[in-house]
Amino acid sequence: MSESKIEWTEQTWNPVTGCTKISPGCKNCYAEALAHRLQAMKAAGYERGFALTLHQARLQQPLQRKKPTVYFVNSMSDLFHEDVPDAFIEQVMVVAQRTPHHTYQILTKRADRLSRFFDQRSIPTNIWLGVSVEDRQYGLPRVDHLRQIMVHVRFLSIEPLLEDLGILNLDGIHWVIVGGESGSKARPMNVEWVENIRQQCEQQNVQFFFKQWGGWGADGKRRSKKANGRLLAGRTWDAMPELISNI
Repeated sequence: MSESKIEWTEQTWNPVTGCTKISPGCKNCYAEALAHRLQAMKAAGYERGFALTLHQARLQQPLQRKKPTVYFVNSMSDLFHEDVPDAFIEQVMVVAQRTPHHTYQILTKRADRLSRFFDQRSIPTNIWLGVSVEDRQYGLPRVDHLRQIMVHVRFLSIEPLLEDLGILNLDGIHWVIVGGESGSKARPMNVEWVENIRQQCEQQNVQFFFKQWGGWGADGKRRSKKANGRLLAGRTWDAMPELISNI
């Protein structure tokens, strides 16, 4: 585990690493590029680069931490990838049950499997479930799958935002994160697209978090990595659902 630079979490926990691309949001995957760098550095756990890998030993990591922590689960993979066995996902759920002082944020692009997996399973209240939404064709249909699941917090990670999403149905959604794409091949994000989402979150009483502009600024110009600002309409937007104490 490691301290996270991701603004909406505290630490990352990666019992699975590696993935495969399934939609336009995956095109410039940051996790893939990072995995290959870690492989070149001979970092433990990345001997296979970005090939999907289960790390049984890492399942115990949250059990060893007493301080209440918000974990982003599998920042370097997708827990609901088709090659991750149900039995392994169930072990992740058991760890969450055994550590009620932690909060676990689980994000996936495999929303159909997410809803099937939890169809007959209960979910600990310290688990938040989210889906990635990058566009209308691939991203928005995932929201309907997420809405079917009985979970304390449902969230959308709209990053990278690749187009205007139009009118949104945010019924049953508690939190929306929006961000632009980073890196040298980043695709631009239009300020009107972001404002459209923010205004609809406000109208539908959904928490809104603006993560970053990424490789492009609000003025439509390229930015360096150090200049991927977080200001939208002159301020930062950091709303999040409240943590529940299960201790």
